[in-house]
Amino acid sequence: MTSLLDPAAITLHRRGSGPALVLLHCLGVDHHLWDIAAAGLEGQLTLLSYDFPGHHETPLPRGGYGIEDLSAQLGAVLTRAGIDRAHIAGISLGGLVAQHFAATAPERVNRLLLLDTTPRYTDEARRMWVERAAAARQQGVAALVDNLLKIWFTDAFIAADPPAVRYVRDTLSRCSGEGYARACEALGAADLRSLAPTIKTPTLVLCGDQEMPPFQEAARWLAATIPGARHRLLGPARHCSILEQPEEFRRLVREFLA
Repeated sequence: MTSLLDPAAITLHRRGSGPALVLLHCLGVDHHLWDIAAAGLEGQLTLLSYDFPGHHETPLPRGGYGIEDLSAQLGAVLTRAGIDRAHIAGISLGGLVAQHFAATAPERVNRLLLLDTTPRYTDEARRMWVERAAAARQQGVAALVDNLLKIWFTDAFIAADPPAVRYVRDTLSRCSGEGYARACEALGAADLRSLAPTIKTPTLVLCGDQEMPPFQEAARWLAATIPGARHRLLGPARHCSILEQPEEFRRLVREFLA
């Protein structure tokens, strides 16, 4: 493991004005996810986003990394940008980073939004991450896209082929196979369950109402384990609920951060 991923490798994107909200994307895509999901929030908030290692603008690090390294990198990026405290929102992979950061750097987090995420994957899913990392390296992420879309979105949403679906399809197809694989390995190794009870930040847990059962169970567990956390469903939606139901997502964000 690297001890700290280089914050200088990160291009931090900033738009809007008001309290800072850091937006952490999910596996295989990039910071442009938030151009759709968070559109309009820049009227009340300063939106900050960037790409994880091996995704779009951010190069691969020299070696593998864990969620704790991504969390440390987030802290270093904020320090480099002169930001002492911020709201933090993360979906899936970004949600694990957000959990770790909120637990280990509580003085830097105002409010926390955990979106379609988990503190630890099931044993079956952990084996799946090994297989998916190998497939990404051998075949490229483009070969996985059709199956991934069925996990991310409901059938009706895929059939309608709105800009959100086209964005995810195109971005996954261009994703670095090695960058994707290393993130898969970080996800498969993560176990943040011991950190959840220590999170004192006001927290909102969101999940798609048609999300896979382990993610729905994880959302309920996070909401029950993080003191005072709230739990809401977005629907109809699967794993990328914030792209399938962006207006409802933005409404809940405004209400929670008000």
